[in-house]
Amino acid sequence: FDDGPDSVFTPQILDKLKSYDVKATFFLLGENAERYPNVVKRIANEGHIVGNHTYNHPNLVKVSDEEYHSQIIKTEEILRKLTGYAPKFMRPPYGEIREKQLEWATEQNFMIVQWSVDTVDWKGVSAEKITNTVLGNAFPGSVILQHSTPGGHLQGSVNALDRIIPELKAKGSRFVTLPNMFHTSKQRK
Repeated sequence: FDDGPDSVFTPQILDKLKSYDVKATFFLLGENAERYPNVVKRIANEGHIVGNHTYNHPNLVKVSDEEYHSQIIKTEEILRKLTGYAPKFMRPPYGEIREKQLEWATEQNFMIVQWSVDTVDWKGVSAEKITNTVLGNAFPGSVILQHSTPGGHLQGSVNALDRIIPELKAKGSRFVTLPNMFHTSKQRK
């Protein structure tokens, strides 16, 4: 779940995940983490993984190296304070990152994780469309992209979980966090 947290959709998502005994990874923006610290703490306390999604969602290919480093480091400091760890996982906004930025992230022991199924839920699409996208495109090892951003129209994304999770489980799929998928730590350092 990208771009959160917020005070409306993220708690609903957390409630749904808890009801299905599913853990997820949340790629959070630093500015939203500052705005909703209790939601960040809830994410971590309920056993979900937190990842770094920059401070305010710039397109990284359009920013200087200095701004790129600042976006990542500032967000890491916020997330470490709220969760007790420096997230290993990082997702560039829009999925865009320059080679030099990728090299820096790797040198700093970040793991960049993109997605394989894009629900485009940020467009405010229906639960049915999101469900059909996921069920029609998910495969073993899929990373499904959904959002939990403030001010969005994400009720369809929240509601889609009531079909996505049970139907994928019925097909034998397991929902795992990124550290489980990649057999690594959630912490960068």
